[in-house]
Order: sequence, then structure tokens, then C-alpha cells
Amino acid sequence: MTQDQLDFLLDNKANRIGALLLHLAATEKLYQLNTFEKVGENELEKSPSFKDWVVPMELGDPARQTIKGHNLDYYLNLLHEGREKTLAEFRKRDDAWFLAADKTWPWGPTNNLCKWFHVCEHESHHAGQISLLKSRAPGAKAENG
Repeated sequence: MTQDQLDFLLDNKANRIGALLLHLAATEKLYQLNTFEKVGENELEKSPSFKDWVVPMELGDPARQTIKGHNLDYYLNLLHEGREKTLAEFRKRDDAWFLAADKTWPWGPTNNLCKWFHVCEHESHHAGQISLLKSRAPGAKAENG
């Protein structure tokens, strides 16, 4: 994808593809902090480790204004780095860790397996948005035949 396609804004309520990719990286970071480093859900956005991820996590107007001007490698590298850390951390964990319930989670007691399944669901959901935006972005017809 070109930078113009990554920065394409369908309308004033939409998100750019680049912002959605960064949002996915932010989501992974948030769940890493919560599940691997035991940062509580209420402390996540205040955590120094998360401060650079707040805008892409929240999206909206701040993201529309600031997340642009990067090439695809920028986003893919962040996604790759985050996923590699997740996989490395998973290799350190056992089934008991995956099944351990967090009784303080906002939607009720939730285990680590459910939390990470949610990350996968989240990625799948935004992949659909990205596909739609990509089909509407400049140059889409030439590339999609």
C-alpha cells in the first residue's frame, strides 16, 4: 500500500488505514501490559509504558489529526515487534496462566485466554474495516482489477 492509501480518509468520522494498524499495535501493547506485566485495567492508560499508545488506542479526532505520514513498513514493523513480544511471553506461560481469572476486569471475571482471544477478535474486526477502506482508497481500482 502507498502512503496515500494508508493516509486516505473516507470521511470525517472514519479512521485512516494507518491509524487502524497502529490501533491494533496499541491493543496488543495494552493486553501485554495487563496480562504479562500485571498493570491493572484502571492503570493502563496512566502507565508510562502506554503513554505513546493512548491516541491510537482511542482513535477519533486526535488520531485523524496525528496518525499519518508513515509508510507501510512503519506500521508492519510495530505490529511485528508487538506480536513477537507476545509470542515470546506466551512461550513462558503454562495452561494455568491462561486460565487464571482476573476478577477485576470491567466485564467481569476474565481469564488470560479470553483476553487474548479478544485481541484476535479485535484484529479480525478491524481487518474488515481496513479491507473496505483499501477498496475506496486512491488507486484501488487499478490494484484490485
